[in-house]
Amino acid sequence: MLDEFTPEESRASRREERRPRRGRRLLIALASLLALALVGVGGFAVFLNQKVSGNITREKLLPSAAPTEINGTPVPQTGVGQNYLVIGSDARPGESASRADVIVLVHVPADKKAVQLIHFPRDLYVDIPGRSKDKINASYAYGGAPLLVSTMQNLLGIKIDHVAKTDFEGFKNMTDAVGGVRVYAEEASSGGGNGGPYEIKQGWNDLNGDQALAFVRERYELSEGDISRGKRQQAFIKALMLKTLSPEVIANPITLTKFLDAATDNLVVDEKLTVGLMRSEAFSMRGLRSDDVVFITAPFSGYGTAPNGGSIDIVDEKQMAELGTRLRTDTMDDYADGRVTP
Repeated sequence: MLDEFTPEESRASRREERRPRRGRRLLIALASLLALALVGVGGFAVFLNQKVSGNITREKLLPSAAPTEINGTPVPQTGVGQNYLVIGSDARPGESASRADVIVLVHVPADKKAVQLIHFPRDLYVDIPGRSKDKINASYAYGGAPLLVSTMQNLLGIKIDHVAKTDFEGFKNMTDAVGGVRVYAEEASSGGGNGGPYEIKQGWNDLNGDQALAFVRERYELSEGDISRGKRQQAFIKALMLKTLSPEVIANPITLTKFLDAATDNLVVDEKLTVGLMRSEAFSMRGLRSDDVVFITAPFSGYGTAPNGGSIDIVDEKQMAELGTRLRTDTMDDYADGRVTP
């Protein structure tokens, strides 16, 4: 039996986050997307193209079975826009990389005028094909990227076109490659949690690679656990993107090469996602402004307890169906559930 509850402060927080805002939102997510974009920006130089091609690994990350909509009917294999699933693993040295700690669906609309990045909390309680109901990141542990893709396709009633995987160690390496970043923290942490022995103050922080890794890992000392950690990851990637696109990095061949090397060293993509396709997609979006990149949290109605006693995030079925419809019909500009970070 599910025990659903929503603390007053959490409800207030979510109401604030879901308040409609005028215009698009300034929201950035996930280092892998940044890597793909910069392959397009810098990959026209032959030596960078060769380096990136040599770094990236390709695997069978997409399922064989065709996706179905929520009502069980097949999802059209051709449609509008492209959906990329970006997976991040937080496996530590000596651990098996079987956890999906970052799950973000990137929607690139057909007109290339915006990008929507949708974060799926890892504790979201969903139906997993061939399994009982469980947390969404359990699908990755059970069957790797193909099962996670199938789970999300069925949840949303959409087709996922491509997949990219990276790990948290890449965050550290990319940060050091650009000489550190300045990032805003909504909450402080003492360094006594699970992130690492680094104190983070509320407000602006200048972080090197080790400090950035601790910043994006921490959740035990944050008010909403994994949800708050997702907000930290968002703030960090925004800071990393701004630093990387600054003249001191983008116009410096040595620094840019170091960054691309770090960004793609642990990058795994599906067999059909070629460097040429990445470059073409990035080049087609070269006119994007920072406020054309939107970050959304997949809708959930509250917190609860699974039959096995684990804490879960309960899916907001109505809003999830709405999100799936907007993705499928390429009308994400009309989906207003997002938040702005400094």
